[in-house]
Amino acid sequence: MTTNSVNGATPPPASTGAAASRAIERRTELAAFLRTRRERIGPQDVGLPPGSRRRTAGLRREEVAQLAGVGVTWYTWLEQGRPINASSQVLDAIARTLKLDAVERAHLFRLADVPGSDTRGSCSPDCPLPAEVQDVLDAFTTVPAYVVNERFDLLAWNDMYATIYPRVTSAPASERNTLLATLTSPACCNPVGSADIVCNSMIGQLRAAYGRHVGDPAWTHFIRILEAASPAFAKAWAAHDVAPLITRVKSFRHPGVGTVRITSTSFAVSVFPDARMVVWTAADEESRTALDKLAAGLGTDAHFPCWPAHEPEPAVLAGVAS
Repeated sequence: MTTNSVNGATPPPASTGAAASRAIERRTELAAFLRTRRERIGPQDVGLPPGSRRRTAGLRREEVAQLAGVGVTWYTWLEQGRPINASSQVLDAIARTLKLDAVERAHLFRLADVPGSDTRGSCSPDCPLPAEVQDVLDAFTTVPAYVVNERFDLLAWNDMYATIYPRVTSAPASERNTLLATLTSPACCNPVGSADIVCNSMIGQLRAAYGRHVGDPAWTHFIRILEAASPAFAKAWAAHDVAPLITRVKSFRHPGVGTVRITSTSFAVSVFPDARMVVWTAADEESRTALDKLAAGLGTDAHFPCWPAHEPEPAVLAGVAS
């Protein structure tokens, strides 16, 4: 096998059928990710003169190649989605040049399909979770708790979560998706506070997870449905931004108790590598009181003013899962 000792690239092994199709989609995703990362960096950010004849935003391909110490032709092929492979050393150099953070770097390595990259499986909405997982959720009697997979399909939840999100929890299994619900719920009765900010964070996490599933028909179908259902999603998805999964403070609205600020914390569910349990705890005393009221059944029968005009409608996600 011929090896390019300068760039650390080797010809990829031959592949056919479904494997070949996935490889093409992965390279296409890699090409778009590299292009959007390059375009967000100005020459002044890396010590280069801005120039006056730039026709595109960000760095030029030859500038990235020069700064990373790789051949211009080789980097151009990489960004064009040509069938070439790169060593971890080369990808590290590109990641440094493009100023990728830890999440973006991991995303780059997954898309490049370097040895040892994460290839975890997926849990669909109708996959059976062990009974003890539901037992743990039910043990949280005064705070919302639920389990989702990397696609934000809702897999399990407790009564407190159902009190806040009846639209999602009452839907058929194939239609329970928290991202889709957040994107498409009318603003007047969307429980999510600052829904646009929350959605951008969720889409960034989805993009990072997508790197592990490029070419998977279920994921491809899922993304297409989200793009059709929400122009905001389509725009954010095209930006190729990735985001980490972090503990953070956010808020939800409930017609019976008002706005509640919570801290969202995630825990891995080891039986399914792509599933996580999310627990919401009160971020302040006022919110703790509101959660206690909901746990005691106070205000749980309240509705937003638009009810019943905006009762849960058939979701557009049918057929995506599994």
